[in-house]
Amino acid sequence: MKGGSLAGPALDRERLAERTRSVLHRGGPGNPDVLLVETDSGPVVVKDFAPRGRWVRRWWGPWSLRREAKAYERLSEMAAVPRLLGHLDEAALILEYRPGTFLSRSLADRLPDDFLAELEKSIDEMHRRGVVHLDLRHRSNILADRDGRPILLDFASALCFDVSTRSGRWLVGWLGRLDHRALRKWRIRLARVQASSGTGSSEGSRGARRPM
Repeated sequence: MKGGSLAGPALDRERLAERTRSVLHRGGPGNPDVLLVETDSGPVVVKDFAPRGRWVRRWWGPWSLRREAKAYERLSEMAAVPRLLGHLDEAALILEYRPGTFLSRSLADRLPDDFLAELEKSIDEMHRRGVVHLDLRHRSNILADRDGRPILLDFASALCFDVSTRSGRWLVGWLGRLDHRALRKWRIRLARVQASSGTGSSEGSRGARRPM
């Protein structure tokens, strides 16, 4: 699917540079650039392997994006996950832009009381759909949106399994422990800050950061 039909008819490879509002993340030799791009339908996020070397651009990038797209398709109805909008071409994926603030200890006294409970529900729902994230320990992969709701980002490392089979359910349960271990890490980090400050969490977070 080409991205133009969903993300705005003017978005194509030729006009990508002039439409790019900012570089949210500059990728390394084997990773895509993450761009915030303006379209006729509003801002979107583009994960683009085109600037990388030939082998990455032609082989690793398209394969990686197909894997990631599969995860987004599985999670398409989840409120905590940005929607997949399409492909610009084989080297670039187009995603819904979901502004928010990276989860960090500095947000501990500004998050709603049920933030971590909502995050746990989102992780459990992700697992029920046969997807394990595997990289939720990284602070840039969880956002708090403007209402203080969790957003899960960057499914480049995610794995998808067929949960209608016994082996698929077992693999999700086994590998999914890494996602729940990351959740426990965040519970501990945020609880320590709240305990040291003597405050609870009541307000939603603010800001606009990198969605992936």
